[in-house]
Amino acid sequence: MSCASPVGEGVSLAHNLEATVSIIIPTLNEEVSISRTIRSCREAGPCEVVVVDGGSRDRTVEIARGKADTVISASRGRAAQMNAGAAVARGEILLFLHADTLLPRGSVTTVLDALRDPAVIGGAFRVRLAPSSGAGRYVRATLAITGRMIGARGVMSRSYSGDQAIFVRTEAFCAGGGYPEIPLMEDVELSRRMRRAGKTVLLPLRVETSGRRWEAWGPLRTILFMWRLRIGHLLGRSPSRSAEAYHRGPP
Repeated sequence: MSCASPVGEGVSLAHNLEATVSIIIPTLNEEVSISRTIRSCREAGPCEVVVVDGGSRDRTVEIARGKADTVISASRGRAAQMNAGAAVARGEILLFLHADTLLPRGSVTTVLDALRDPAVIGGAFRVRLAPSSGAGRYVRATLAITGRMIGARGVMSRSYSGDQAIFVRTEAFCAGGGYPEIPLMEDVELSRRMRRAGKTVLLPLRVETSGRRWEAWGPLRTILFMWRLRIGHLLGRSPSRSAEAYHRGPP
């Protein structure tokens, strides 16, 4: 199932074309993590894995070709890449996974179970922010608390971040127009569209995502900075201005 004709140039197509769940992974220079991420998809359960590359200059595409079902190229930008992946995906359910995020074992079954309720059109996972091997106790504790806070926000607001591996019925994704192709906050806008379309759920399972950004900026500074960006977006700040602020990092 797809929303439109494929976007981007196909570079690899393999088997597993009748998967109910299609996992879409946008990549850009992710040779270090992409193999492990795809392996986590296989361990999650029967699925189609679609990698959408935004112009990597390392071995990301080469590695993905041997492990994913489909590898395509698309215009750089996470939203554009995920829409391109949705256009070629064959599953009735789309799951969008960052290249540095790992799915828990058996999680495909958990997604399917949640969607047995016809009122549910999608949702996301809870998250564990994985510290680096050299992180101290303060960083580890703060990352653990932050992961729980992200889950609490999802329960209260039904607004999910891309790190939470958002999933949605393909039909609802297409009807809502897919991801808005904006430079930042595309996950917030998709969450908003999903809320309008139906019920969403936060699964009890946790995906594991890299805490590298949080460590580099400092956990507390990152929390405050990300909330500032999110609130600014909700108050009408343009995505381009938010993206510029994000790339500069917290003050």
